[in-house]
Amino acid sequence: MRLVGENVEQGVYSIQEAIKIADDLELDLVEISPNAVPPVCKIVDYQKFLYQQKKREKEQKAKATKVVVKEIRFGPQTDEHDYNFKLKHAIGFINEGCKVKAYVFFKGRSILFKEQGEVLLLRFANDLEEIAKVDSLPVLEGKRMIIMLSPKKK
Repeated sequence: MRLVGENVEQGVYSIQEAIKIADDLELDLVEISPNAVPPVCKIVDYQKFLYQQKKREKEQKAKATKVVVKEIRFGPQTDEHDYNFKLKHAIGFINEGCKVKAYVFFKGRSILFKEQGEVLLLRFANDLEEIAKVDSLPVLEGKRMIIMLSPKKK
């Protein structure tokens, strides 16, 4: 096996020699790359190794972006003022970097106005096209017609 680590002469050793070297240094022998030919082992303090690994994972998790989805609900016969009010909110959400899930909710027999709901959502997407891109076109799921919008990269 190939041996690496601090205070160790790097090279290819037998397993017994590597274990003896690790015992002499009062450290642990950790297999880093088992698929390599020959396998790579490192002489380290295992507890310290685990601590640093957890720390690295925590940093990566903190750097990961969290996607927030805001929902905006319309009725099939949403009035002009209500539409503009909800459009203004959607612009605010998109400027914050949130995704927007807009949907038309059909109650009872209003499902007959599917075309009206689709027109409303397409108009909504068209009004937001300068700051947002459409992830999915209007899709009818049960009693809801949904469209997803996400902010454009600057």
